[in-house]
Amino acid sequence: MNFSIITPSFRQSAWLKLCVASIADQSGVTLEHIDQDSCSEDDTKNWLPQDPRVKAFIEKDTGMYDAVNRGWRRAQGEILAYLNCDEQYLPGALKKVHDFFAANPDVEVVFADSIVIDSDGKYICHRPSLVPTKAAMWGRLPVLTAAIFLRRSVVQERGILFDTQWRDLGDFWWIREFVLRGLKMAVLPELTSVFTDTGDNMNLKPNAQREKKEKWNRTPAWIKLFHVFLVAQTRARFILRQAGRRQPFDYSIFTLASPSQRVVFHAEHPTTFWKGRLILKPVPSTP
Repeated sequence: MNFSIITPSFRQSAWLKLCVASIADQSGVTLEHIDQDSCSEDDTKNWLPQDPRVKAFIEKDTGMYDAVNRGWRRAQGEILAYLNCDEQYLPGALKKVHDFFAANPDVEVVFADSIVIDSDGKYICHRPSLVPTKAAMWGRLPVLTAAIFLRRSVVQERGILFDTQWRDLGDFWWIREFVLRGLKMAVLPELTSVFTDTGDNMNLKPNAQREKKEKWNRTPAWIKLFHVFLVAQTRARFILRQAGRRQPFDYSIFTLASPSQRVVFHAEHPTTFWKGRLILKPVPSTP
């Protein structure tokens, strides 16, 4: 059982180097790392095409989701995932995922847990995953895409790819297809992935806010009415999973200051609270 990891990239050379390194040093599995680069003019062009750890395809695309779709169509692995430039895998992550899929042959999609860090690598919080439900996911999507893994059949046979009309909110509609089509999904309660909150992530930019308003406009009326309740329901599910009871722990990542060797950090006070990202108020519709 081998992996295909897809990374969409554009002018993110420094972060991409960390992402590549975190995939390349995974042990106990076989993998291919496909990078779909949209003709970056930065330092990416000087090293990516020659990096033997990566299968680089340098071609224009219509956005991140188009790039990921292109990568998945090229993928040869039995297990697929995509990892953005500002994301990493923790040591041994893919072996944990491999073993979970092997032990659960009926499962098509696995959601694992993630750590959120700042640009220096320091701990902000950790984000446990839940299997999304049809109603509650409108209120809050309980997964980070850095910790989503799926069987190749989801793409190759079921044909579930990203809807490229979305530039920033495609993840929601993609995962919604998992739910609507009744895919067998499960949670792997292990930290596998790292998301870097750089303060300049795509989901904070104007187009993402526009798409959030569009999503809100498409939200069923009864979901809007019970929005706060559904968010609270998701939080209750986190509590039932004992999401907030993690003991202090160490994690090992690559950093901008150490792009070729992992650095160990310590999370002294683990929390699921993501400062600055806790939003209960629904996005208003456009006037």
